Amino acid sequence: MNNLVIAIDGYSSCGKSTTAKAVASFLHYAYLDTGAMYRGVTLYLLENGIAFDDMPRIEQALRDEIRLSFRRNRRDGRNELSLNDKVREDDIRQMRISNAVSEVSVIPQVRHAMVAQQQRLGRKRGVVMDGRDIGTTVFPDAEVKIFMTADVEVRAHRRQEELSAKGEQVALGDIIENLRKRDHIDSTRAESPLRRASDAVLLDTTHITVNEQVDFVLDRVSAALFEAYAHKTGGGK
Repeated sequence: MNNLVIAIDGYSSCGKSTTAKAVASFLHYAYLDTGAMYRGVTLYLLENGIAFDDMPRIEQALRDEIRLSFRRNRRDGRNELSLNDKVREDDIRQMRISNAVSEVSVIPQVRHAMVAQQQRLGRKRGVVMDGRDIGTTVFPDAEVKIFMTADVEVRAHRRQEELSAKGEQVALGDIIENLRKRDHIDSTRAESPLRRASDAVLLDTTHITVNEQVDFVLDRVSAALFEAYAHKTGGGK
């Protein structure tokens, strides 16, 4: 078995997406940023004045109006979120979306629609997915499961640098408040809460580099491939 499902879950700004992209590139796997999908839905609701408690309208939008996909940027190879055939990658990374996405993510109708789409996209395997519930809900049978965490202030500094690079200046205190709010909402929601799967390996990124994060995941991939090979050839008996 060469095509694994690699699930990387964890808190915001721990380095999930950066690590997942690098791992996918190294393995020549597909990469799916599931958090971008929830951000895309949030962007659509805000731009179209759809209240987060208007369930009939949200269901209609999910069913008939919102089309999400990923496109590869020809210049740098990045996968970018396309909402209704228009790339909106920069728009979904704005602070106003960060402030609202956890509220949208707790809506059961939204989660059901996104999980179903993520499972379809990952059905062929050979994929790296990062998010909040990949190893617990989307692909509980993933061969490699990583749960990432980091100190909230370190995470806030990283997020501030990302925003600054895109021309958006946000006070560090506001980012810390946003992260803590999102952590609470994501961890306590009734539908697919953010939690570490029982078989997920913990990766604290507070004091390690991106390269070390990538190496950590690749070591787990190598172990999973060896285990699968040993089982197939009888060595795991």
